Amino acid sequence: QVQLVESGGGLVQAGGSLRLSCAASGSGFSTNVMGWYRQVPGKQRELVAIIPRGGIPNYADSVKGRFTISRDNAKNTVYLQMNSLKPEDTAVYYCATGPYLNRPMTFWGQGTQVTVSS
Repeated sequence: QVQLVESGGGLVQAGGSLRLSCAASGSGFSTNVMGWYRQVPGKQRELVAIIPRGGIPNYADSVKGRFTISRDNAKNTVYLQMNSLKPEDTAVYYCATGPYLNRPMTFWGQGTQVTVSS
């Protein structure tokens, strides 16, 4: 059974920072690509950042220069450092993993709430 467990969400004031973590465990799955997505009620889930194993990260335009994605392959863990947070960053953040770029992710975490107050 594959599990992705996120942590690090919470309430922060605008301009503040948060660091999300997501640890993947289990067997028989690929963590070649790991990423963070977010969703607000009534809207589609959107990509925030994605990082392939040994590759170059890619970011949504809305977070470029403020968020940094990184990963520790030995720990099957992906991180999202979020700086200069804005109220519009408020969402449930999900981590995900899969074998291929530009393909749907295979496994998802349960989500962690990030709330940015103005």
